[in-house]
Amino acid sequence: MPRRGLPAPASFRRWVQAALHGAGHRRAAEVAIRLVDADEGRALNARFRGKDYPTNVLSFPAEPPPGLRLALLGDLALCAPVVMREAQAQGKRPRDHFAHLTVHGVLHLLGHDHEEAAAAQVMEALEKRILSGLGIADPYADD
Repeated sequence: MPRRGLPAPASFRRWVQAALHGAGHRRAAEVAIRLVDADEGRALNARFRGKDYPTNVLSFPAEPPPGLRLALLGDLALCAPVVMREAQAQGKRPRDHFAHLTVHGVLHLLGHDHEEAAAAQVMEALEKRILSGLGIADPYADD
């Protein structure tokens, strides 16, 4: 996939580090990030979530064998066309939306979720604080 209009690898590293630090993760950690097109995003979402459409970000926590400690937290798949389309529809800079979804995905790798209201509030508060530290506005604010 061409990189035109997509954030640089250094930006993704910065966002991952901010998410890890903001969530209080102090051990060495690695996250693999793959930017995918709509076809691959749809295939991944269908295979792993049973949903036949591309979604913005998928998180795949690492599952090392018992007793083996790895620095690898897991993988993120960001569907670039979906992220770009959402950013435009929401009136956000694409870079800011990529940052938000990277932070969001890393928090999922660390065990956060938003399935229940209380957990969603905790996760959103973390996201807002981390993104604020990166100079990015509240992604949940109604404009």
